[in-house]
Amino acid sequence: MSPTPPRADMPDVAPTVQQDVARLAAAPEVRSAFNWLRTQEPQLAQWQMEMARLAAPPFGEAARGAWLAERFREVGLDDVRIDDVGNVFGVHPGFGQRYVALSAHIDTVFPANTPLNIRQQGSRLYGPGVSDNGAGVAAMLGIAALLRSVKLRHALPFVFIGNVGEEGEGDLRGMRHIFSTPRWKDSIAYSVVLDGAGADTIVAEALGSRRFEVIVRGPGGHSWSDFGAPNPIVILARAIETFTATPVPATPKTTFNIGVIRGGTAVNSIPESASMKVDIRSTSMAEMERLEQTLRLALNRAVEDETMAAEMRSAAQKRPGVNCEVVAIGSRPAGELAMSARILHVIRAVDAQLNNAAQVQRASTDANIPLSLGLEAIAIGGGGSGGGAHTLQEWFDSNGRELGLKRILLTLLALAGAGE
Repeated sequence: MSPTPPRADMPDVAPTVQQDVARLAAAPEVRSAFNWLRTQEPQLAQWQMEMARLAAPPFGEAARGAWLAERFREVGLDDVRIDDVGNVFGVHPGFGQRYVALSAHIDTVFPANTPLNIRQQGSRLYGPGVSDNGAGVAAMLGIAALLRSVKLRHALPFVFIGNVGEEGEGDLRGMRHIFSTPRWKDSIAYSVVLDGAGADTIVAEALGSRRFEVIVRGPGGHSWSDFGAPNPIVILARAIETFTATPVPATPKTTFNIGVIRGGTAVNSIPESASMKVDIRSTSMAEMERLEQTLRLALNRAVEDETMAAEMRSAAQKRPGVNCEVVAIGSRPAGELAMSARILHVIRAVDAQLNNAAQVQRASTDANIPLSLGLEAIAIGGGGSGGGAHTLQEWFDSNGRELGLKRILLTLLALAGAGE
């Protein structure tokens, strides 16, 4: 999750929502729930470390999915199942046909062979994935376990979801599948997404992104005897120089990144192919389209320039040409929660009740999918604090986790119609 600066144009919370949350927080059973949460840190840390020790690269989440399904059964959820793409579901019953969803992605950015040295030192956990998204999954399990241990009244049922495919080239495939499945697409009234640590943000606006793999192919050859042949790596270098000189606006905020470059076999070989992966992000669909077009024009110009240069290097020798392919490998839709949305008023009322300072931001999360469909969704943290996300030095500190859990619980109960 990569949030943008907070918005400053939020309207006041509806007084009726604030009153409902205050009454809910004062209820004896909710106070009992808060007390129960206070005792659960050892169990939460154990779950967090167990899960983080299971590799879960995009498209390789099966082991974590099986682990989570077993935990869902242990904490008493009903109708536990794993769907066709690997999403894990468990239900806590209520009344009515629509659900409040609490989800957390189970995949990581790390390749399957990454050393998973997960360890604990005091209140801190260390290792790849312990915060993103160990913190989210642990919080989700804590809330599910609470509902079995403490009797809480609520109207709408809850569906707990451990979804796949949030990171990188997973391209939100888990959430895409959920919201295209007849059972869920019309029955989830509210989606609360848990992503990483913290309790200081509310992602209510979906940051759009487009990702491409650019592949350049040529004849290749020996660096001496075939000197003059067009070089795919040089073509990429020329295109990168042109593309990265493209101006981007601060408002709407727009970014680009060249994240991966591959190609070649040896220092004395002209490569037959080379590739790069490009990430474009913006709060504006028009800006993303402009940058995509700029990328394609830069590549076409680079191919022309290198072809001409190759002809000049070996004018007497006719050589095969080059070709360039741009493959879309990701597209995350943009979206925005209406300022009048009930879920936004509820989470802000909960933060006011807990004296928690949180800012509404835009980011790319699993909430992109329901938000792009015009549905009510937010992404928040699982409490505590974390750092070093997407690195081997990732860490999570449980200090402050209790606040995050209270925040999640009050939000779910208010959305579900507690006490009805």
